[in-house]
Amino acid sequence: MSTALPDASSRWRCGGCGNLTRFDVTRTRRTTEFWHFDLAGEHLVEESRTDEESVERVACRWCGRSDAVEIVARNEVDAGSS
Repeated sequence: MSTALPDASSRWRCGGCGNLTRFDVTRTRRTTEFWHFDLAGEHLVEESRTDEESVERVACRWCGRSDAVEIVARNEVDAGSS
């Protein structure tokens, strides 16, 4: 099971059913935001910074398995589909 996020050269794949496109991702983020309030009391978030992030669970949307999701190179998947 992978709890890492894929980057530009990788992607998730479910080893159970072969899914490449649909995943349920549970993650926790701690952020710092700059909130700007107008005189009426309404706010707008003008800046947001992610201070900490953890991926807790990645599950296949098709078969529901979280123990079979893996990170693979994008070119591996592309080569296998042609």
